[in-house]
Amino acid sequence: MMTPGRFFRDVQLGVKNLLLHKLRSFLTMLGLVFGVGSVIAMLAVGEGASEVALEQIRKLGSRNIIVTAQKPAEEQGASNVRSFISIYGLLYQDELRLQGTIPTVKRIVPVKIIQKEGRLKNRSLEMRVVGTNEHWFDLVQRPVIAGRVLTKLDIDEKSSVAVLTEHGARRLLASEGVIGETLRLGSNYYEVVGIVQSESATEGAMQTPDQMTDAYIPLTAAREHIGDYFTQSKSGTRVRELVELHQLIIEVDSEENVEATAGAIERMLTTFHKKKDYSINVPLTLLRQAEATKRTFNIVLGAIAGISLLVGGIGIMNIMLASVTERTREIGIRRAIGAKQRQIIAQFLIETVVLSFTGGLFGIGLGLFIPWVIEKAVGMPTIVRMSSLVLSLGISVTVGIVFGIYPAMRAAALDPIEALRHE
Repeated sequence: MMTPGRFFRDVQLGVKNLLLHKLRSFLTMLGLVFGVGSVIAMLAVGEGASEVALEQIRKLGSRNIIVTAQKPAEEQGASNVRSFISIYGLLYQDELRLQGTIPTVKRIVPVKIIQKEGRLKNRSLEMRVVGTNEHWFDLVQRPVIAGRVLTKLDIDEKSSVAVLTEHGARRLLASEGVIGETLRLGSNYYEVVGIVQSESATEGAMQTPDQMTDAYIPLTAAREHIGDYFTQSKSGTRVRELVELHQLIIEVDSEENVEATAGAIERMLTTFHKKKDYSINVPLTLLRQAEATKRTFNIVLGAIAGISLLVGGIGIMNIMLASVTERTREIGIRRAIGAKQRQIIAQFLIETVVLSFTGGLFGIGLGLFIPWVIEKAVGMPTIVRMSSLVLSLGISVTVGIVFGIYPAMRAAALDPIEALRHE
């Protein structure tokens, strides 16, 4: 049985033997250094990209279901008609039906969206006017920077008040306080009562409910001031649209009921909508799909980077076999004075572990440096997990042991008499 003192002496001897051939040992370690570094760096890039997508989905709410109005395909190509009314989208009755008949629905936020020019003093900005209720700010949670958000009293009294996003407020009134100012949206005037933090509208294919230049007003005021008819003129064609609601954000009582509730919503809307003029988005499903994709992505990246570790392991085996040949006489002398086979095996294994462990440590340094360079150079987010560091170092040491066993056993199997005769 190897005592701690003997173990440390063997480690010192192993380090001494490796230092006798510094350049060879360094070049042998390079395969493991680049292998470990590439594993950590590739996993960090994959984690960063996946986390951005997952965060965007989480912001939609894992218990939310988003139903969005969309123009039916058959009406998309109706531009050859000079003037007509396109009727599509969600209905006020849809909100009442869903709230009253599906028990797992906790609450519903109805949304009406209109593009209007916002004008505040001498500044103007094309804005997305969102008519909604007070629950919008519970389901689409954004920090309140100044003032307040819409209240139930605002909805009940059809108050002419508006809450702006930070981005829109800065564009309209860059250097002055905007709370209490009067904002003109189209032909109507609203008092600005609050500002909430801006949120990027899209991240890849992910669409969030809010945008950078939103103005939130009570849905009751939007119905009274703007109505349900919208007129658009494109290439000489005048199109009128009748859309009651553009969106319903539905909160379910628990995550376990989200997918079943989405199915119930689909069946009910199909019953009362003769044409497919809506789409249903379930963030929880997207979240699960994204997490599954992330796991697959990490496995693929890890497997590709692991090839470098395999090459490094082959390099270690090659060098250790050469070392056995060089040290044949030394092995014969040690066997002749009483060294056992297991001691010879242990000595060579210790050298390979020292080599692979040192290479793994340098690889960790490289693996931390590459993501830092990527973030600074291209602004791509990267995330280095402690688990990837431990895993990479563990794989590096394991590779050293696996590829060092054969040279060690070959050294131990040498005949002492033949080894002593070796020149």
